[in-house]
Amino acid sequence: MQALGIDIGGSGIKGAPVDVHKGKLLAKRVRIATPNPPTAKKVTQAVNEIVQYFNWESKIGVGFPGIVRDGHILTAANMHESWVHVNAEQLFTQRTQCACTLINDADAAGLAEMHHGAGKGHKGKVILLTFGTGIGSALFLDGKLVSNTEFGHLQLRGKIAEARASDRARSEEKLSWKSWGKRVAEYLAHLELLFSPDLFIIGGGASKNFDLFKKSLKRIHAEIVPALHGNSAGIVGAAMAASGA
Repeated sequence: MQALGIDIGGSGIKGAPVDVHKGKLLAKRVRIATPNPPTAKKVTQAVNEIVQYFNWESKIGVGFPGIVRDGHILTAANMHESWVHVNAEQLFTQRTQCACTLINDADAAGLAEMHHGAGKGHKGKVILLTFGTGIGSALFLDGKLVSNTEFGHLQLRGKIAEARASDRARSEEKLSWKSWGKRVAEYLAHLELLFSPDLFIIGGGASKNFDLFKKSLKRIHAEIVPALHGNSAGIVGAAMAASGA
């Protein structure tokens, strides 16, 4: 089965058609810069541009960086306040004329990695973290998703964790990968203390540079691996959500 997966991020909106049973992109992904400001109207238009690019007329899945419940957006920390309380699932369906399923973006990435990637076959507790503009999180217990965790907003040294350990923080503060990796290690240690996961999966834009900071991830008992689908995991997982796979 095929569906169009779209991943809305703080800096870019990416999409591609996906074979949901194989977890593979069926075409090169398209990326559009996230509008500034990222209002509901402007982002919806960008999503529609991706739908039109692929001449898509079937199901689409959209990953959104915030808490999603029954198609409604409850938080939008790295987007625009105009999103809060909007029935975005209905909004995207009306704008694109395609049946839309909405899911938290990190939850989408987690679905892709648990079914077709680094978490496949793993039992116990698995935490996927996407390091990008913010820090997204997805928690799985024996393969089942516990949705909308938002661990990037936990407190760390008096700040929300993503203010210290996101990839945006690394870029804005001009940190070396080693220095940034130490911040990530501190964050992982905090999560480990709270949740005792068996596996951490590192996703998002920073995942492609995993080898540059993995040696800094010390004193963590859980296994730590990069996401197999990298920054495309959100696309695959959003398509999976749309298909019900």
